[in-house]
Amino acid sequence: MKKIVCFVKKEIVLCVAVVLAVLSAFLVPPDGAYAGYIDFRTLGILFCLMSVMAGLQKIGVFKWIAGKLLAKTRKPSGLVVILVFLCFFFSMAITNDVALITFVPFVFTVGRLLDEKLYRRMVFPTVVLQTVAANLGSMLTPIGNPQNLYLYGISEMSALRFVQIMLPYSAVSFGLLAVCCAVLGRRLERDESAEAEEKAEEGSGADADTIRSGRSLAVYLILFVMCLLTVARILPLGITLAAVLAGVLIVDARVLLRVDYCLLLTFVGFFVFIGNMGRLPAFSGFLQRMVAGHEVPVAVLASQCISNVPAALLLSGFTDNVEGLLIGTNLGGLGTLIASMASLISYKYVAAEAEERNLPGGKGRYFLYFTVTNLVFLGILGILYLCIA
Repeated sequence: MKKIVCFVKKEIVLCVAVVLAVLSAFLVPPDGAYAGYIDFRTLGILFCLMSVMAGLQKIGVFKWIAGKLLAKTRKPSGLVVILVFLCFFFSMAITNDVALITFVPFVFTVGRLLDEKLYRRMVFPTVVLQTVAANLGSMLTPIGNPQNLYLYGISEMSALRFVQIMLPYSAVSFGLLAVCCAVLGRRLERDESAEAEEKAEEGSGADADTIRSGRSLAVYLILFVMCLLTVARILPLGITLAAVLAGVLIVDARVLLRVDYCLLLTFVGFFVFIGNMGRLPAFSGFLQRMVAGHEVPVAVLASQCISNVPAALLLSGFTDNVEGLLIGTNLGGLGTLIASMASLISYKYVAAEAEERNLPGGKGRYFLYFTVTNLVFLGILGILYLCIA
């Protein structure tokens, strides 16, 4: 029973998706149309990308890159800039989830090398900025996060058009993050002691890991290029899927255990729910009237309650304005802690660190930093949307 409770807490979005799918099946009994609900292309590409990213992460590619970059700076302010923008830029290619899983632990590793006062001032604000950076950096590309991949797939827009839509928001986000890093860096420089500087110098290259297998790296990079070609609709999904399965099984079959199958099942659950609801005229008509012409604000608000990936899946069944949903669900990743499920990754790291170091009120301070920062970013980007619209 305890294991079931823990699973539900950990995978609450999956559980909600399954419950909604089952309940909707009572309203629309299963039939041959169910198979048409599921976007197998999106699921296949997502599986391929997650498999390749899991492989690259396991052989230490991202840690190696981060370690090399961190070794080039000696000041805490410089460390903040690198740690934040690693998440911003890498999330465009490896997804916001993987970026946070990879780079957030570096903050705690570096923080432990600083004195206690500097640690407290640096660590939590930096993790907040990393989380915001990962969520905002990922919105620029079709493969940056799951909802982008899905919306890009159903829209059939070109990759160039996708980038054109999101570029203004990414550019402004970059500027806002740069300002935040500068402010935090200046604050840290004022508090930095000679001892902290010496420790930062000693530890700046501490995590410059080596890549464990050059052969594996070559295989995963080839597979990643194949995934990109499939996203761009140049290479058929079947070829890429077969290549990824064969490549991963040959290099390291255990990588397949690292794939987030719960996310894939979450998609399936929402596909079934949306498909069934679309066959109920009363519900479908109501939601279409509510969403039509208000895709961006509705997507932002829905994301605050159910997270931006489910919001994209749900609302896409009731409007043809995919561009509006794209903007709304990406901006909607800001705000509450559950607006983007990737944000929970950072929170789990912070909670574990606060408990390990016995930091009373640590989680509360992080939540306050997180909420204020997210609302400020959301407000500014919301204003930008109103200016562009």
